Amino acid sequence: MNGMNVKFGYRDNFLGDIRPVDELFAQNVIIEGNRGVINAQGMRHKEINDVLRETAKKGVTDITVNNVFGQRYIGTRLYFPQNHKPLTIEINKFPGNDLGAFLNGHKIIVNGNAQDGVGNTMDDGEIIVHGRAGDVVAMSMRGGKIFIRDNVGYRTAIHMKEYRDKLPVLVIGGTAQDFLGEYMAGGIVILLGLSLKNGEPHRANYIGTGMHGGVIFLRGNVEQHQLGKEVGARELDDADKKIVAKYVHEYCSHFGGNAEEILSGRFIKLLPVSLRPYGKIYAY
Repeated sequence: MNGMNVKFGYRDNFLGDIRPVDELFAQNVIIEGNRGVINAQGMRHKEINDVLRETAKKGVTDITVNNVFGQRYIGTRLYFPQNHKPLTIEINKFPGNDLGAFLNGHKIIVNGNAQDGVGNTMDDGEIIVHGRAGDVVAMSMRGGKIFIRDNVGYRTAIHMKEYRDKLPVLVIGGTAQDFLGEYMAGGIVILLGLSLKNGEPHRANYIGTGMHGGVIFLRGNVEQHQLGKEVGARELDDADKKIVAKYVHEYCSHFGGNAEEILSGRFIKLLPVSLRPYGKIYAY
């Protein structure tokens, strides 16, 4: 019986007592032209997404969400007809886990820190975080761009992959914890190390463990023992330098900074030495 109470207690925590969207909209949304402001104070995560959808259905394309305090999944479930313009969603305060999960073409700007799972299984669009982010940023991301101004946590870009003509890009201004690019199968990760002191090495270990696709451009110093055995380090060629320069300039357009000064630092290219590192452990 206690187990049942725990089970349904969690269920109520997620979905119980969800208020009608028209009631929430009337009490918490102000619209002027194509701009809308949502007061998310006291809302549950489903309520926020319900109100986001309702606001967008009114023809609003620029939405500011104030008073966000840890609500999860903001920006998911925002699917509209193909002729609907993508939204720009500006979040003030601190969104919870899985911000922009399954994001499909919209733009999310966070004026603060973000928690775990930013851009989880993101398909398209853009997420810009004016602060740091937690673990598993860009997990299974397959398209779009994510820019994090500061540091990220563990297992960033795990299972990141390319899909058809989609190329996911993740740019991190600071440094990362262990297992960056774990099982990475595609896409571009750029780690700038701007939070490190001059000459201070990145401290992450197991970088690229299980990596079998994509590329990591790392600015600064890292030792061979910090890399997964599936990863090789190379110097950048001219094509690589153009890619890095493009996204560093874009990073600076969001957060400020001197792109040329950043680009003058030493970069290395990390890429998988095998396209099938685990091929021998499966039977076909």
